[in-house]
Amino acid sequence: MSVLARYSSKEFLKLMAICQTFFVVIFLIIDFLQKIDNFMEAHVVSGSIFAYFLYKIPYIIVQMVPVSALIAVIIMFSLMKKYNELIALKSCGISMFNLSWPVLLISVSLSLMLFLLSELVVPYTSSKSQDIWIKEVEKRDPKRFYGRDNIWYRGHQTIFWLRHFDEKRKMMENPTFYFFDDSFHLVKMIVGQRAIWTGQAWKVEDGAIQEAEAGQRSKFYHFKEMELKLEEKPEAFLKTIKRPEEMSYWQLKRFAKKVRYEGYDANRYLVDMNIKLAFPMINLIMVIIGLPLAVGLKKGGTPLAVSLGIGLCFLYLLSLGIFRSLGLSGILPPILAAWLANLIFLLIGIYLIIYLED
Repeated sequence: MSVLARYSSKEFLKLMAICQTFFVVIFLIIDFLQKIDNFMEAHVVSGSIFAYFLYKIPYIIVQMVPVSALIAVIIMFSLMKKYNELIALKSCGISMFNLSWPVLLISVSLSLMLFLLSELVVPYTSSKSQDIWIKEVEKRDPKRFYGRDNIWYRGHQTIFWLRHFDEKRKMMENPTFYFFDDSFHLVKMIVGQRAIWTGQAWKVEDGAIQEAEAGQRSKFYHFKEMELKLEEKPEAFLKTIKRPEEMSYWQLKRFAKKVRYEGYDANRYLVDMNIKLAFPMINLIMVIIGLPLAVGLKKGGTPLAVSLGIGLCFLYLLSLGIFRSLGLSGILPPILAAWLANLIFLLIGIYLIIYLED
C-alpha cells in the first residue's frame, strides 16, 4: 500500500470513528431520555437499565455506520479541498480514483462487517434488551404469539381451523379438522365445540364427523366426546414472534418458510429477510455519493456538505421505510421492496460522479 493510500485510509477511519462514537452517544442519550420515566415507574433496578442500553449498542452501531461513513468521507474530502490538497495531488498526476479507492475498499469491508454483526451479534443482544423491556417494564410474558385467533394450520395431510386457542388451558375453541389423502382429496372432516389436550391426545367435545365414501357419498354422525390423536401438540399453535433485528438472515428465511407453510402471511418476514442483505450495502453507496458531494460542491463548504449528507441519510431511511411498507402490503415484491432504495441512491451516486468528471 502506498503512502497516499495509508494516509487516506487512516484519515477516513479516524473521522469515521469520531462520527460513529458521536452518533451512538447521541442515540443512547435520546433513547435514555425517552424511556427513563418508564423505567422509574416500573421500579427497574439500575443494573437492568444499564444492561438494556448496553445490549442496544450493537444494533445502534449497525444503524449508524452508513451515516458515519458518509459524514466521514464528506468531511475528509471537504477539508482536503479547503486546504488545496486536492489541487496539489492533481497537479502531481494523482487522479480522484487513486485517492479514493482505499476509502471505497474500506467501505466494502465495512459492509461485510455490518452483515456479520447483524447476523452473529445483533439478534442475541436485541433479544436480551427486548426481554428486559417486556419483563421488567411492561411486566408481561416475553413470549409474543401470533395466530391465537382464527388460526389456520397446515399439518401432515391435515388442515386445522381454530376460532381461538387458549394456551393456558391448552384448548381449541370451535376447531375444524380437514383430513386429506395423498392426492389432496378431502376424505374426512371433524368439527367440535372444543378440543382439550390430555397429554397424549386431543379430546374433542360435542362435535360431528363427515367421512367420504365410495360413489361420492359421505357418512355423517354426531358424537359427545372422542379422542383424536394428531402429531401436533399445543406448542404447534404457539409460535413466538420475534422482531426482525432479533433474527439472522437464515433464521428469518426459515421462519418465513414455516409461517407460510402453516397458512399465515409471511410477506413481512420475506421483506425484512431481503433488507438484511440490502441494508449493509448502503454503506458503500453512501461513500460513492459522499465523494462527489464533498468535492463538487461549489459553495457552502464543509457545513453545507455535511448538512446535505445528513439530509440524504434521512431521505434514504424514508425511502426504505416507504418501499418496505409497499412490500408489506404486497404492492411490491419483497426483493424489490428491499433493494429499490439502494438502487435509486446508487444511480444518484453514479450521476454525481459523472457530473463531477464533466
